[in-house]
Amino acid sequence: MFDFHSTVRYSEVDQKLELDEISLTHYFQDCSIFHSESLGVGVNYLSRHNRSWLLSSWQIEVKRYPKLLEDIRIATWPYRFDSIYGYRNFLMTTKEGEVLAYANSVWIYVDTLSGMPQKLTPEITDRYPLSDAPYDMEYAPRKIRIPKELHPLDSFPVVSSNIDSNHHVNNGEYIRMAREFLPRDFKSSSFRAEYRKQAELGDIIYPAIYEDPEKYLVTLNDSSNKPYSIIEFYK
Repeated sequence: MFDFHSTVRYSEVDQKLELDEISLTHYFQDCSIFHSESLGVGVNYLSRHNRSWLLSSWQIEVKRYPKLLEDIRIATWPYRFDSIYGYRNFLMTTKEGEVLAYANSVWIYVDTLSGMPQKLTPEITDRYPLSDAPYDMEYAPRKIRIPKELHPLDSFPVVSSNIDSNHHVNNGEYIRMAREFLPRDFKSSSFRAEYRKQAELGDIIYPAIYEDPEKYLVTLNDSSNKPYSIIEFYK
């Protein structure tokens, strides 16, 4: 297990002075980066070998959003490797040990030159000690079903602030984009994201939304109505 400690900053909170969904996602994503860097297989190592980890899906469950200036601990550990896939859990707690949020994630190992998935090798997998078991949670499917009753929304372009070092939209930015179409005072009890296609600078996003008594679902599509990402926010 790898962990780090932080204090919730003003730039990370919403109008209620609580950590928002985007910042929570960033904490988990950063924790995975810090972990890989500590093992010598981080961003620069992967870049030199034309490799990258692309996120396939998130499942994030929230018990409580921490407040401004609250001290928190963020932890992560991989629990399985399977061909091209890596599976990783996350945990956010208070310094006293109260569980604030936990997550499952599925990653795909890819060749950055061809864009094709690559089978994992011991050179990578042997660096990561695996946990004995996944975190005790109810695991949702990796794929998110898209309902037929979608309401189209106004399109918008991908801008430079959405782009990360892999030259496509960062995982957390899709959450931010989708969150813009939800009620301002809404706060999700859990959220899921599935990533199907990489959006790049200048691409146009065509969003659509669905609502039922349990959740909001937002699809972020290309001009052919094929999703870049699908995000579910549970009420």
